[in-house]
Amino acid sequence: MEGSVKYLGAGIAMIGALGAGIGLGLIFSAWISAIARNPAAEAKFRLTGYLGFAVTELVMLMCFVIAMMIMNAK
Repeated sequence: MEGSVKYLGAGIAMIGALGAGIGLGLIFSAWISAIARNPAAEAKFRLTGYLGFAVTELVMLMCFVIAMMIMNAK
């Protein structure tokens, strides 16, 4: 019973990765749309796009770390 509860908790901790995946799709679709509308401002959009990507990936990595901590807890 104890092992199955750990896996359930780890699965629940990974729900945040779903939000990160959706967030990445939204970030890159908006980024591509912005560059397509105004190619001259690509350099201006680059920092914002990479920053959004990094923050969203950080959320997903933190979900993964928490899930691994739950699974390896004694």
